[in-house]
Amino acid sequence: MSHPLSDLARALRRLPPSCGPVRLVGVDGHAGSGKSTFAGRLAAALGGAPVLHLDDIASHEELFDWTQRLLDQVIEPLRRGATARYAPYDWRARRFGPPRPLPPAPVTLIEGVGAGRRALRPFLARLLWMELPREEAWARGRSRDGEEQREFWDGWVRAERRHFADDPSRPYADLLVHQVTGGYQVLPGPVRRPGEDQHVTLRDGLSSMW
Repeated sequence: MSHPLSDLARALRRLPPSCGPVRLVGVDGHAGSGKSTFAGRLAAALGGAPVLHLDDIASHEELFDWTQRLLDQVIEPLRRGATARYAPYDWRARRFGPPRPLPPAPVTLIEGVGAGRRALRPFLARLLWMELPREEAWARGRSRDGEEQREFWDGWVRAERRHFADDPSRPYADLLVHQVTGGYQVLPGPVRRPGEDQHVTLRDGLSSMW
């Protein structure tokens, strides 16, 4: 039996490039909604596709004001077909580390809160949104990170509310990803016309394509 995400991966590979030779796929959603786990599983189904975590681009001082850094360090080099080099942020040391290469690949995933922001959407081949209510997602995130991160989470929630109020991603999502028992369920997103996409279930395999 094929990997339950294999058909989705094949569909992404068939898309036209969106950023130079690269098909950039954004995975957005509220903090704690399962973006990293889903992106990792999808990357594996894509044969080891690179995943850029926006936690590496953001910082304590710039939770959401990282657009220009991402454009300069990642988007512009990939658009030229060159290897991008970005400096990942160390959240414990509170400083950016040495540059890390990101070569142009057929499909590259960008996951994190804000992956579908308006400045990035022109470079995305597809935008996926993790469909989990924000309060439930934030509760999961707080539980995951523990009491020692309580103060950070209080500040994060305020910042995330402001970000999505000004620059929402979900209305522009091509696909909505629901986590279900045993896998994921993917439905057409708000920007897909009714009937354009079929219901896709990534739990027992895919019976139809979108």
